[in-house]
Amino acid sequence: MVYNWLKFEHHCQLCDERCEPDQSICGPCEADLPWLGGQCSICALPLSATGLICGQCLKHPPSFDHVAVPWRFAFPIDSLITRFKHQSRWPLGRLLAEHLGHHLQHAFDEGLPRPDSLLPVPLARKRLRQRGFNQAQMLADWLSPALNIPVRDELQRIQDTQSQQQLDAASRRRNLRQAFALADERRIAGRHVAVIDDVLTTGATAEALARLLKRAGAVRVDIYCLARTPKPGE
Repeated sequence: MVYNWLKFEHHCQLCDERCEPDQSICGPCEADLPWLGGQCSICALPLSATGLICGQCLKHPPSFDHVAVPWRFAFPIDSLITRFKHQSRWPLGRLLAEHLGHHLQHAFDEGLPRPDSLLPVPLARKRLRQRGFNQAQMLADWLSPALNIPVRDELQRIQDTQSQQQLDAASRRRNLRQAFALADERRIAGRHVAVIDDVLTTGATAEALARLLKRAGAVRVDIYCLARTPKPGE
């Protein structure tokens, strides 16, 4: 039997209204997403204008070189990430990864250097057993064929640390000391790598991993994630 696929209706994964066959989100829903506009040119902290560097990056330049992220951590992106991460709603994660891939490809076209490999943030063993999957690994695996960049498992988590979600910035940094290691430092030297995560909050995890990678000889470390949180209270 021959199917005429054009006859099948395509529905937006957010509002369930009809949308174009090659789209997973309708135009109005896509326009209403919390796109990150003005931001720090290094850490992507939401700012009032583009091309600025935030006070924290000026005072304490981070070990990573650039954060590429499409959205602020606000509704409905925050809800989609939470459902993907804590309710195993993998189609939502795939949807977010698809749009992150489009954002990154546009950034590459605009001059952002392409990395040699994608390195997902490793999950603590206890949390991996509880959740059953590593959301950063899944994002990296979805991004890899879309961007034609290989995924490498160079990052290892050697300590099961306390969850970062309820900690302040200083506590997050202390919590991550000695938490990570590299499988083989020789595979990092001279490379440009991109660390994959879901949300960048204080940047403590990104800083710990970038510092580790730079010590091993990485020439550039970028951070690719789905969403960026603003400063507390903003």
